[in-house]
Parts: sequence; C-alpha cells; structure tokens
Amino acid sequence: MSDATPPAARPLTRAALEIDEYIAGLGWDQPARLFALVDTGALLANEPALARQLGLEPGAAGELTPIEQEELPRGAQLDEFLGTIAWPDAVAGCALVVERLILPPSAESDLPKGKGERELAAFVAKHPNRQEVRMTVAVLRDGSRETALRLREKDSSREVLTGPDLVPGLADALLTTFS
Repeated sequence: MSDATPPAARPLTRAALEIDEYIAGLGWDQPARLFALVDTGALLANEPALARQLGLEPGAAGELTPIEQEELPRGAQLDEFLGTIAWPDAVAGCALVVERLILPPSAESDLPKGKGERELAAFVAKHPNRQEVRMTVAVLRDGSRETALRLREKDSSREVLTGPDLVPGLADALLTTFS
C-alpha cells in the first residue's frame, strides 16, 4: 500500500484501499476484477512460500491479504457470474472492483420511465452530469462490508471515499458467494 493511502482503522477498510490503490496504478478503463481476501497470519503459517512470493511479513492480528483471481469471463453478466462462485474455507472474504457511470441524485428525475437496461445505460452515458466511478467493494464471511469509491474526476488517493454502505446491492451480491 502506498504512503498516499490514508490510514484506516479496520483490516477490511485497509484491504479495500490497498486494492483500490493497486487498480489505480493500472489506470482507468479496466475490466472488473475479483480478489480473495485471506487472513495474513494464516497465509504466513499455512503457505510460507506463497507468503514470501507476495512479500508478506507478520502484522497485526486479523490483517487481510488480497489475492487477485482469474479474469472474469468477458461478456458475462456480473450477477450471474457471482452466482457461480464458491470460496474455500481458507478465504475470509472477497472484493470486487468495477467501473461504472453514475448520475448524481439530482438527475434521477431526468431518467426515462419504462426503459430497459440498455436504453438506461445509453441515457446515462450521454447525460452531461454523468461521472465515472471505480468501486472496490469488499466483504467478509461474517457480513462485514466496506467500499472504496474513486471518481475519475478526483483521481487521487486522498479523494477516495470509504464506507460500509456505499454500494449495498453489490456488497449483498458478494456476500451470497459465501452461502
């Protein structure tokens, strides 16, 4: 994690910010990316070779190490794809990074009624108040959740918003991968 990332109190928040910073280094217009979150202490004890490869050192109890998974299938619907995931017991949580176009709440009244998903997406893409956002949503098996949200127009580690309820629908979908 870079020094520019603000300190976070909870291991899950630190993991979400670490993933956000990693993806920020790759630039924008990235595909969705999935990460397993593994207890760092358990990884050091059970997989020392992998821990060395990742450059891990012992830290505070409960620290989480993000491990990027294989690329998501191109063209797959995100909700359908998440329904196919099953995590082994060693995985404490997971995180998903997606980029989307959003509108501010003030633009909700502009949304056309009775349109399908494609028509709404086209409308948002052309709206003058649209914003590009990268969402890093992380969850743990116990139901804990955290989101790191980065706007393209404020692309700085100091401008990343965090909170457990910023993208509740996506957090709920990720939690179902542990059911």
